Amino acid sequence: MTIPRQASARETLRTKLALAAVGAAFILAGCGSNPQSELSENRSNSRAQALASAMGMPDPNSFEARDLQWTDTLRPDGPREVLARFYLPLLVKGSEKAAASQAVPLVVFSHGIGGSREGYSYIGKHLAANGIAALHVQHVGSDRSLWVGNPLHMVIRLQEAAKDKEAIARTQDVRFALNQVLASTEFKSRLDATRISAAGHSYGANTVLLLVGARVQRDSQVLDLADPRISSAVIISAPPFYGLGDPQAIVGGISVPSLHITAQRDEINIPGFYSAAKDRVAIFEATSSTQSPAAKTLAVFSDGSHNIFTDRLGTGGAVLNPLVKKATRDLILAFLRQQFYADDRAITEWPQQHQALVSRFEQSQNLASLQ
Repeated sequence: MTIPRQASARETLRTKLALAAVGAAFILAGCGSNPQSELSENRSNSRAQALASAMGMPDPNSFEARDLQWTDTLRPDGPREVLARFYLPLLVKGSEKAAASQAVPLVVFSHGIGGSREGYSYIGKHLAANGIAALHVQHVGSDRSLWVGNPLHMVIRLQEAAKDKEAIARTQDVRFALNQVLASTEFKSRLDATRISAAGHSYGANTVLLLVGARVQRDSQVLDLADPRISSAVIISAPPFYGLGDPQAIVGGISVPSLHITAQRDEINIPGFYSAAKDRVAIFEATSSTQSPAAKTLAVFSDGSHNIFTDRLGTGGAVLNPLVKKATRDLILAFLRQQFYADDRAITEWPQQHQALVSRFEQSQNLASLQ
């Protein structure tokens, strides 16, 4: 979904067709945002309420959600709008005192193609309710606006959203949003700039990989888009870097701890292109090679598709969907507590707590596994 290699004309055409088909599949399967629900505030609220009811969402008094809007005027291609939804802790866990004066860790989240800052709310709310701020960035070049306009031009819009230019712009969106909140007189005292992680789903997972050290070769130049402030990564359903070959050459140099989450049916299966669920595992295995070793964790759910990790409730069925979401948010929190607080207890207990849902769990060099 990001950075297709510009080689021969035949390869370029094949890649464009594959990306277009991915976009069409997203519309049909709900991997991205559905314009009929995303653009309707009432339906969006109803969906949030249904999700809260199905999962048991955190106390709304334990966090606040702010919608933020900036313009990055220094982009080489002209000003670019950057939107975000910011979930902030309000209470210290186990205390009655407000946490406004206490600096908390921060996670910046990148959505999949066609998404928005409103998505993945079950993750942002859960983290904020447990003392970790979550900044959900919206990428205007590959957000829900892709679904608006002439349907005949949608293929072109999807192709543009998957090009190098947008993939790079996404990393710049994240960097800019971090700059804004860390410099803000309102927020900077509430955030610990030494404890920052990045998380993303699908296209957003590719964005995060680039931010933590994935390196893409372009002719004689290597694109190095890493942000040194990000000290760990949560990678949900990362697609391969289409057309770029061996993933180890791209992600093998990543040197920060990473958590990879996928499912056994996490496939992209469309006319002209097939990406098996094992491709998500291949990214995990290639990340942090022996030349650049770093702790990494993999969780594979025994059931669930590529889009079960979005806010959508229909995928996977009414019973499985909220269970996988709850397990996912618990695992992300456990991983971040390990990174931010050196607390291994929750991530050690997680595989047994969710054993019925998990087909594979590994930490670092296969230190723990659940088959």
